[in-house]
Amino acid sequence: MKKKILITRKLLRSNEDRASNIWDAKLNSNDQIYSKKKLIELSKGCDGILSSLTEKIDEDVIKNLPDSVKIISNFAVGFGNIDIQAAKKRNIVVTNTPDVLTDATAEIAMLLILGACRRANEGINWVKKENWKWSADFLIGKQLTGSRLGILGMGRIGRALAKIAKSFGMEIHYRNRKKLSTEIEDGAKYHESIKSLFSVSDVLSICCPATKETKDIINKDTLEYFPTGAIITNVARGDMIEDEAMVQALVSRKIYAIGLDVYKGEPKIHPEYLKQPTAFILPHLGSATKKTRISMADLAITNIEEFFNSGKCKNKVN
Repeated sequence: MKKKILITRKLLRSNEDRASNIWDAKLNSNDQIYSKKKLIELSKGCDGILSSLTEKIDEDVIKNLPDSVKIISNFAVGFGNIDIQAAKKRNIVVTNTPDVLTDATAEIAMLLILGACRRANEGINWVKKENWKWSADFLIGKQLTGSRLGILGMGRIGRALAKIAKSFGMEIHYRNRKKLSTEIEDGAKYHESIKSLFSVSDVLSICCPATKETKDIINKDTLEYFPTGAIITNVARGDMIEDEAMVQALVSRKIYAIGLDVYKGEPKIHPEYLKQPTAFILPHLGSATKKTRISMADLAITNIEEFFNSGKCKNKVN
């Protein structure tokens, strides 16, 4: 008998066809975002769940999942939407999809840097007005060549970004849980503390996982570590930035510009960001290429397949 798997969001056609060939797949044809109550209800009789970041699978949800659910395969590299400890207590395996979205996300990280440094948001608005006039000092931005890029979190995405940024002539600095080998560093300079990293960052890219330690790591106090006129970008998770403090830093010009692909309360955003001309903001596009989204869903499917075939899964996170 085929396993029954709840797929919480609509996937690309090829992925849904594959899932339906393997299992009795419960698809979300309307791509609605399920409430917690609806998610629990739909999971009845299911052996596993293929989830996405839009589902908050917290302790309460996990406590109320049927005993039949043995795996939650998250369609993302992050898994902050799932209480992995609560899942572990119920012997539910949680998996993610690392590696396959590295390059696409690093590209967006570079786009944020370019957009923030070169005042892309202001430029787009001037084009729409159709009354701009070229002049020697019109929309002068910051050049990347020779500037210092601080990378907070030198994992797969951070390292891919470093490689791209070096081709723009940027000097790479980083802070990580541990120092990388000289070979992997590839000339990047390690910093023992965030204060040390932030103090030399003309541009900062946040690429680290969301944890209790990194929540609001950019706040009123740590913003003072940056050189005046620094640029901050975030391609990781919105929880990293204390919004009120960041807005004030933009208003005071302590921070020159910001580039965000993620932010707290997505899709709603702190309204003051939208009033800042130097805020370059995207709607969570990090992995949004066809190649990457197909690969992510395929890996999420493979994780479930591997688990039921062998009882193990290399992408298990709990």
